[in-house]
Amino acid sequence: MTRLSTLLLGTALVAGLAAPAMAQPRPPMPRGPAMSDTFDPAQLPETKGKVAQYTLSPWGEVDGLILADGTEIQVPPHLSSALVFSVHPGDAVTIHGLRARAMPMVVAASIANDASGVVVGGQPGHAAMEATGVVKATLHTPRGDAGGVLLADGTVVRLPPPEATKNAAILAVGQTIVVRGEGVANALGKVIAARQIGPSADKLVAVGGPRMEGMKGMMGMMHGHGPKPQ
Repeated sequence: MTRLSTLLLGTALVAGLAAPAMAQPRPPMPRGPAMSDTFDPAQLPETKGKVAQYTLSPWGEVDGLILADGTEIQVPPHLSSALVFSVHPGDAVTIHGLRARAMPMVVAASIANDASGVVVGGQPGHAAMEATGVVKATLHTPRGDAGGVLLADGTVVRLPPPEATKNAAILAVGQTIVVRGEGVANALGKVIAARQIGPSADKLVAVGGPRMEGMKGMMGMMHGHGPKPQ
């Protein structure tokens, strides 16, 4: 085989291998909750209207709204509970989100109840939190393991089951505890993923386990998934 023939054959093989790769579709763009986790929803287009009804998923969960003018509002699944609690049929709302080009539909990043001022969605509410209170009850995972406590003021404290077992004496019903960690406080209540607990602020012990990532790390641990406690 001549040098020219070899060169032409090599070029053809490279082209043949490259063509399928170039023809592969691009990966889908991120959708849903990530939009409001990264960007300020107030900068997105605004839609106003009155809620006519909820829309439901095949499992019976609220996954959006229909406005009185027929506009369909889609919301990410993790906002379902807060939406039902804060927005009801007949309420006037202001939505910030992405509008569809060819149909009356908005993928919402945030929904505000105009009367109450309560906003569902928006920037993540996870923040450093501290609470002091009396343990009212022990909370459990679906497997029946201790996975946190309920304080007398309604604050929910979550820990990975191995940590809850190790610190059972501190978390006993009737004990006063101080807890520090990462949490969320909204219209539904207050929850803290504990990083430190103790009978007083000067007697805190560290709580091992995953850092909170939208509560997913902690909840995954409680349901038997995710990394083991450190």
